[in-house]
Amino acid sequence: MRASANPQQRGFTLVEVLVALMIMAIMAGMAWQGVAGIARARDASQQRLELTLRLNTVLAQWEQDLGALQETPSTPALLFDGASLRLTRRASGGMQVITWALRSGNGTGVLTRWAGPVVTSSGALQESWLRTLQFLGNEPGQLRTLEGMAQWQLYFFRGNAWSNAQSSADVAAPTPGASAVPRQALPSGVRVVFAFDAGSGLNGSLTRDVALGPQLP
Repeated sequence: MRASANPQQRGFTLVEVLVALMIMAIMAGMAWQGVAGIARARDASQQRLELTLRLNTVLAQWEQDLGALQETPSTPALLFDGASLRLTRRASGGMQVITWALRSGNGTGVLTRWAGPVVTSSGALQESWLRTLQFLGNEPGQLRTLEGMAQWQLYFFRGNAWSNAQSSADVAAPTPGASAVPRQALPSGVRVVFAFDAGSGLNGSLTRDVALGPQLP
């Protein structure tokens, strides 16, 4: 007796294959969106971290400059004109003029720092100071420290109170033999308030107080 043949197995129809491919495509698209979202979040976190590190570096340099202030007969230790803060500081091997300024560029504010050469004579120090009065913001040595700045405000601590750094009451009386460069009585503390642009990644404002120590002889 002849055995009967096995029933023929049915394959997938074209419609079933197309449905399966469509489901796989949808799942692949959802997976890609998830991966892309993770990548965007990672990039945003990395950018935020870099901005925070840069800000901390700028603040550390700011505090270091103020911590090394030194009054001299030829230049004031500290002077703020609303746009630029000029200071004289001790440096390895001599004295140095530093200028912090808020410049405008590419539609936003840029905080810059210029460090003059380390000098050992009063004439060279005063020449470096007077040179900063003619700065336009594009001089060699101008370091763009922080971008996305809206504005900054500076206050000095005197008489147990904070006052505007440009207050005329803070101007010190001239002393015999001093230079013609205007000078202010040295405060015991400096407060800076940085305000950031909305799209800078550092929204809002930041306040930092720095206490100034006694002057070295």
